[in-house]
Amino acid sequence: MRIFRLAKIFLTIYRYGLDELVLSGIPHPSARFVLRFLPIGRNLSAPRGERLRLALESLGPIFVKFGQVLSTRRDLMPADIATELARLQDQVPPFDPDVARAQIERSLGRPLDEVFTEFERDPVASASIAQVHFARVRAGAHAGKDVAVKVLRPNMLNVIDSDLALMRDLAGWVERLWPDGKRLKPREVVAEFDKYLHDELDLMREAANAAQLRRNFLDSGLLIVPEMYWEYSSSNVLVMERMHGVPISQIDVLREAGVDLKKLAREGVEIFFTQFLRHGFFHADMHPGNILVSLDPATFGRYIALDCGIVGALSEFDKNYLAQNFLAFFRRDYHRVASLHLESGWVPTDTRVEELEGAIRACCEPYFDRPLKEISLGLVLMRLFQTSRRFNVEIQPQLVLLQKTLLNIEGLGRQLDPDLDLWKTAKPFLERWMSEQIGPRGWFERLKAEVPQWSKTLPQLPRLVHQALATQARPADDALLLALLQEQRRTNRLLTGAFCLLGGVIVGVMATFLWLYS
Repeated sequence: MRIFRLAKIFLTIYRYGLDELVLSGIPHPSARFVLRFLPIGRNLSAPRGERLRLALESLGPIFVKFGQVLSTRRDLMPADIATELARLQDQVPPFDPDVARAQIERSLGRPLDEVFTEFERDPVASASIAQVHFARVRAGAHAGKDVAVKVLRPNMLNVIDSDLALMRDLAGWVERLWPDGKRLKPREVVAEFDKYLHDELDLMREAANAAQLRRNFLDSGLLIVPEMYWEYSSSNVLVMERMHGVPISQIDVLREAGVDLKKLAREGVEIFFTQFLRHGFFHADMHPGNILVSLDPATFGRYIALDCGIVGALSEFDKNYLAQNFLAFFRRDYHRVASLHLESGWVPTDTRVEELEGAIRACCEPYFDRPLKEISLGLVLMRLFQTSRRFNVEIQPQLVLLQKTLLNIEGLGRQLDPDLDLWKTAKPFLERWMSEQIGPRGWFERLKAEVPQWSKTLPQLPRLVHQALATQARPADDALLLALLQEQRRTNRLLTGAFCLLGGVIVGVMATFLWLYS
């Protein structure tokens, strides 16, 4: 079956007249000859961007998502192709509304008219995984509320599993046949993609992600996330608060409404760094189809985040390591960047830090002090990739989503404010965060977090020491054992008193320190 799927990919490329790209990569002339004369109807009348979009749509949801990512990279893609691919964000052809209605009724366990006073038959948006209908709740705690009803496309699991199986095979071939294959860890990257795609097929997981993101930004004034209505939701149907806003891609509409686009661009950068540094939890699918801007007077100019099916999470180690890398990079401290790569184990231990430092400097230095319209993080990452090949840098699969999100943010920032200086916008935020982490307030917060664990562990300390000594000492003489146990009890009392005294001293010193520097 995988062979047939691979054949379909090549035939689809041929059918929509995109074969020149493929044929240029096939070295054998007989293969090119066969492909050119395949008895398949070719669609060459439409513009190339439309043909590419139609080809991706016909290949299924994974390829649609690939097109969504490409649509945000207007600096790397021709304008006509990027504009056409942007339609993949929320204008994928919808499935039959009657099928959607039947699926919603099965999920609710009752007719649609008993739950909603109004239900719009035609979907307002249709994407690769699901489509959305507007409705109004009939009764209950949310009576009269306008809602958005998201319903999964039917039979999605089989389609995605088939494509992922093909991607796993391709990843294995890359590892075996390409010199850089093992370093790039393609199988681990595919495994991460597999996990997030299957998570996206469970709408209850998406609802939980949205609820978490909503709590994180509830009092921030930066980002609005719709409320989830749990009583109407299930794994394949999600009912949420309807949000009123303008898609962020409609720049002219936002400008006419009086939205400060430069401020909006800066706040987008702040939202990104807030998510991954403060929360360690970030929206990982921030393409323009999932982002609105509120025009409501109470929340004017604020971002609205939709579709939390794909999120990323970072450990404390990842957050601290990335923050130090970003900060060193913005300060042009290339020696620190190189040292961090060595300390993390991303490069072999025998790498000379001075050589790595020089290579990073050569990649990054030309891009500083230039507006975003003149640079591209995509191009910078490409040059860094070429450099990393020289030093056998290992790609970290757990950071793939963060890299994708950063590229999405750059794409949004470029559309809103071509003069945005990403470095100068992000640097103060990073410095403030680092100061909070290593300064007195950060120490005190970590101390408060550890106190409950200390209060639980300290009373158990005598018993734990007793068990350790009893396990290690097994003398044959009972009198000697009794003497050791008596000595151990005395030691336990001394240790308990010492730890209590030490804890009091630490708390006192920290309180004094905070008082002096607050």
